[in-house]
Formats: sequence, C-alpha cells, structure tokens
Amino acid sequence: VQLQASGGGLVQTGGSLRLSCAASGSIFRFLSMGWYRQAPGNERELVATITSTGITNYADAVKGRFTVSRDNAKSTVYLQMNSLKPEDTAVYYCNTIEMAWPWGQGTQVTVSS
Repeated sequence: VQLQASGGGLVQTGGSLRLSCAASGSIFRFLSMGWYRQAPGNERELVATITSTGITNYADAVKGRFTVSRDNAKSTVYLQMNSLKPEDTAVYYCNTIEMAWPWGQGTQVTVSS
C-alpha cells in the first residue's frame, strides 16, 4: 500500500487549503483513516479521523476549522482546512488510524502571519 498526500502550500493566516491523500489498495473502503501532522521539533499528532461509514472526529485544535471527508471509489481522503493559523504549519500525512501503512512523504502546509 502506498499513500500520496498532496495539496499543501503557502497561505496567509485565515486562508484555506484542501489536502488530498490517495491510497493504493482495494481495502481502503473498509478502513478508518486519519490525517496527521508534524511540525518541526514536535511529535506527529492526529488531527482528524473518518470511519469507513463517514463518521468524523477532530482534535480540539482544529475543530470547527477543518473538515475530513472521503471518496471510497477513488480511495482518497480529503482534508479541507479553513481559517488557517500559523500554528497549523506542519507536514501533513494520512494513514489508517492504527498507522498500519508505511508513511508517505506528506505535504507541507505553511501558514504565514
């Protein structure tokens, strides 16, 4: 299984980005997926999850600003990020909630103040 995250970039405070993460493998539709992020010097943290049936959950730091969704037909999970803050700057990754797959390269999100 391979994970390919994309959609990151440089935005100003208050801006928006939509991240995508495509997974190879036919079992994607059965798995709960998560978006994770890692800022320099910090541990990787879980920011959002979505079950196979679309139930979502969010870390307090992003609740109300980020929305996770998925398209099982495309084996892709998305993260819509609004009202971005400088503290959202990090490399963003997706993986199963058990972190069972090899980590992909991630996508860099940089929010300028």
